[in-house]
Amino acid sequence: MTEHKISSTSASHVNEILQRSLVSACKSKVVAILLAYQTREIIMMSSVFCQRGTLNEDNILETPLPVKIDSNIPSCKGAHSVKNQTCAHEASDLPDAFGLEVIPHANRMEKSQNQLQADNATPDTDTKEVNMNAETLLEKYSVPNYNFHTFYYTWYGNPQFDGKYLHWDHPLLPHWDSKVAAAFPKGRHSPPDDIGANFYPALGAYSSRDPTVIDAHMRQMRMAAIGVLAISWYPPGMKDDNGEATDDIVPLILDAAHKYQIRVTFHIEPFKGRDEKTMFDCVKYIVEKYGEHPAFFRYKTKTGKTLPLYYIYDSYLLSPENWARLLNPNAKTSIRNTPYDGIFLALLVEEKHKRAILSSGFDGMYTYFATNGFTYGSSYRNWKSIKAFCDASSLIFVPSVGPGYIDTNIRPWNSQNTRNRIKGRYYETALSAAAEAGAQVVSITSFNEWHEGTQIEMAVPKAGHTAYLDYLPHKPGNYLQITRKWADTFSGE
Repeated sequence: MTEHKISSTSASHVNEILQRSLVSACKSKVVAILLAYQTREIIMMSSVFCQRGTLNEDNILETPLPVKIDSNIPSCKGAHSVKNQTCAHEASDLPDAFGLEVIPHANRMEKSQNQLQADNATPDTDTKEVNMNAETLLEKYSVPNYNFHTFYYTWYGNPQFDGKYLHWDHPLLPHWDSKVAAAFPKGRHSPPDDIGANFYPALGAYSSRDPTVIDAHMRQMRMAAIGVLAISWYPPGMKDDNGEATDDIVPLILDAAHKYQIRVTFHIEPFKGRDEKTMFDCVKYIVEKYGEHPAFFRYKTKTGKTLPLYYIYDSYLLSPENWARLLNPNAKTSIRNTPYDGIFLALLVEEKHKRAILSSGFDGMYTYFATNGFTYGSSYRNWKSIKAFCDASSLIFVPSVGPGYIDTNIRPWNSQNTRNRIKGRYYETALSAAAEAGAQVVSITSFNEWHEGTQIEMAVPKAGHTAYLDYLPHKPGNYLQITRKWADTFSGE
C-alpha cells in the first residue's frame, strides 16, 4: 500500500547501501538478457554491504538490513522446516524458475509506443500460445489453490492505453520531519526508464488496462498455483493520490481470471468518507455489479455457507463502535443476514487491535505488511499467538507473507525498513512461519506492488541511469516458482 505512513519509531539503525551494475556486450539490452538466461551466463557486478555480516536463523527472521550473500551462508533448514519443505532456497532444492519465454510480448518492452501499436496488428508466437484452446493451456499449470491469495494493483498506466504514465512516475515522498526531508531528493520519476520502483518489470512500464498485460498476469498467477487475487479497490469515481479511477478495470480482471480458473476478491481501500454507511453501499454495489460473475470469489465457512470475502485495509481508522453498526448482527443497520453479508477481514497492525477487531464484529484479520518486525501483526514471532487468539474467538487468521520489501525509490529516507530478499530465503521463511503458525489461508504481499518492492511478478535486470535490483542469479519467475512449491502446504479452514 503506497500511501501508508511509516512510523519513525520503527526505524532501528543503519542505512542500506545497494549498488548494482550490469555489464553487457550486446547493444540490445533485451536480447542480451534473453540470451543470458538461455545460456545461464549473466555477467553481473554487484555489491551488497551489511554491518551485520553473515546470516543465521535468527537474523533471517528479524533483520531489516540487506544481508551479505556469500558461499558461507548457512541454510535455515531444521528449525523452520515444514512438511519436508525448508525456507532455504538452494539450487538443489528447487528447479530453475520460469524465464521470459512465458510472457507474451516480453520482447517488446523497450519499443516505442508507435512500434507497440504496429505490433498489435500481428500477434507473435507467444500471443498465439495464449490464445490457444483454454483446456490445452491450463493443462500446463498446477491446480489453483483457493487458499493462496495475492494482493493485486490496477493503478498503473502508460501513454498507449491511458494517455500518460500513471504510478510509474510516482513522486518522491517527503519525510514527515522537515529537517530529515531536507536531506533527501525531491521530484518525481520519469518513465519508462526511470520508474518509481527498485525493481524493473519484465513487462516494462505497463498499463493495467492492457489486455495482454492482464492476461500475462493471470497466467503468472496460475503458474504459481495462486487461486485468488485481492484487487485493490476504490468506489466508482474515486482513486488513490497518484492514479485514476480503476473500478472500470474490474470486469477485465474478472474475465481474464475466469479464463485461468482464478477467483477475484476485493481489497477495499480507505476511501474518502469511508464509514459504516458507505461501506454497506460499497459492498452492495460490488455484489450487485460483480457477484454473478463466475470468477467472483466466495469463501466456504465452517458451517458450509459460501460468502464473499473482503479485505479491509486500514480498518483501524474507523472505531469499533462504527464497525459494529455494520457487522454486529443485532445492529439496526447491520449487513449481517442480508443478501450482502460476507466475510470481512480487518487489518491487524498493533496488538491492541485484536480486541478491537473482535468487538467490531469482523470475521477475521490479516497482516498485509511484508516487513517482518515492522508491526506487531507483521512479525512472524507473533503469528502463533495471533492464531491462538483467533481460534479461541472463532476468527479467521490470514497472515500476509512477502518476498521482501524496499521502497527507497519513492521513500528515499526509509532504507531502515528494507528487507532483503536473500535470493528467495526471506520469502520462504515467511511461508514457513505461516505454516508453523497453523494458517490455512495465506495472503501474499504482493503480486505487483512495485513501489514497495514486494512483488512476485516477473522482474528483469535493467541497466541505465537508474540502478535496479533483480532476481539474479535466478530467472524472472523465481518467486512464482517458490509460491507454487509451497501451495500444497496450505489447505482450507
